[in-house]
Amino acid sequence: MNIPRIVRCPQCGKSSEYSARNPFRPFCSQRCRTTDLGAWANGDYTVPAEPSELTPEELETLMGEGLDEPPPANEPKKR
Repeated sequence: MNIPRIVRCPQCGKSSEYSARNPFRPFCSQRCRTTDLGAWANGDYTVPAEPSELTPEELETLMGEGLDEPPPANEPKKR
């Protein structure tokens, strides 16, 4: 018999079962999952990153590369 792993919900801190039986894992509920997603979308969380080592010219080239034009029908959109 497998004993389910119990973790703390990263949003509210309640105990939460971390298994396939919990569709919201690692969160305890849909509410906590949605609240966390909203915080990411709002910019409340950030991922630390090193400053870019691109030259201003390289950065401008990348930023201007087809972002305003729709991709051709048979090619995926550039990101």
